[in-house]
Amino acid sequence: MIPFVKGHGLGNDYIVIDAADLPAALTTPQITRICDRNWGVGSDGILLRVEPTDGADFGVRILNPDGSEAEKSGNGLRIFAKYLHDHGHARADTFTVSTAGGRVECRCHVEAGRMRLVTVEMGRCTFRAAEVPMRGPAADAVAVPLTVEGSALVVTAVSVGNPHCVIFTDRLDEALVRRLGPLVEHHPAFPNRINVQWARVTSRAAAEILIWERGAGFTLASGSSSSAVACAAVRNGLCDHGLVRVSMPGGVLSVEVRPDWSIRLQGPVEEVYSGTFSVDLMDALKG
Repeated sequence: MIPFVKGHGLGNDYIVIDAADLPAALTTPQITRICDRNWGVGSDGILLRVEPTDGADFGVRILNPDGSEAEKSGNGLRIFAKYLHDHGHARADTFTVSTAGGRVECRCHVEAGRMRLVTVEMGRCTFRAAEVPMRGPAADAVAVPLTVEGSALVVTAVSVGNPHCVIFTDRLDEALVRRLGPLVEHHPAFPNRINVQWARVTSRAAAEILIWERGAGFTLASGSSSSAVACAAVRNGLCDHGLVRVSMPGGVLSVEVRPDWSIRLQGPVEEVYSGTFSVDLMDALKG
């Protein structure tokens, strides 16, 4: 039997599995089945605990429901940190985790014997088009025109360890995000596909966003998306360096954008349940 733990950060949910408990590497159909909300456990992705690299204390691979792999996930890392802390794997409240998007530091905040808040050092962002990557701009991908299905968009592409496309707007429209999100995600300008956010800046230190996540679709919340939007808002002169509160359908995350463009992300996280895959699901995964 394969044990798992399910957690969420503001409604953005992930299943944590230890690769050591798997009889073989997960295939794309298996990942899709496990993440399916009708036929499987149901989640926005899988956090697969693996051997660490880069001298980190722990390692994780972030698998999207379509079988693709994300370089980094702010919410996923916070869920993974709570799993490591609450299930006795981490001996300290602060530790490092290696991801495909680089090593990060996680800090678990414990109050009254319980841990519900996690801070993640997300690394530095970059707007260099070649590093996002985005085809077209020769230097920074800031306020770049992009045509999608006849719609003229102005986008800022930024990497926070994984790629993001931020579109600033005066009004958030979920129907528009669901319609144009997959088209932007798969636009030829983005060779590795891209996470997409529509953002409305409400003050020099706050923004509201809707998210289309690469490989997962419309998502209630995202830590890396919040980090990308905060950085893009500062880069476009809409917000100031320092703390930016980012509101999403699932709730609010705090993002600190420092003058050197390093990012600190903080927000709540909850475990939903733990269990093991049933015999029926195991049989389905074998098929």
